[in-house]
Amino acid sequence: MVKRMIVKIDEEKCTGCGKCVAPCAEGAIQIINGKAKVVSEELCDGMGFCLGICPEGAISIEERHTIEFNREKAEAQPKKEDISIHCFSCGAGENTHYLLPLKHKMQSLWVCTRCLPKLIHG
Repeated sequence: MVKRMIVKIDEEKCTGCGKCVAPCAEGAIQIINGKAKVVSEELCDGMGFCLGICPEGAISIEERHTIEFNREKAEAQPKKEDISIHCFSCGAGENTHYLLPLKHKMQSLWVCTRCLPKLIHG
């Protein structure tokens, strides 16, 4: 066991919307029985890309003792394309542009790196 940062999901707040699943490139999060769950702690790198997209604030990052992150196992996970993930401004998908989770006007959205400067600078 090692002490490291890892995702924690509050089941009381989680509505099971699934928005946190696709941002987890390592495949550590899945919807099980209507709630998001970290299915394997060795797959969670603790980076928290899922954190910014949760509309309910059900995800946090905590430091605790757990199993070591397994990069090889994480990289071997099947990659899932989610067509619901696209830039809210131009509509670009994750296959053509880099996308980032964003809170904008009280919504959890995706924005591509081309549209982000316009959002920041007007």
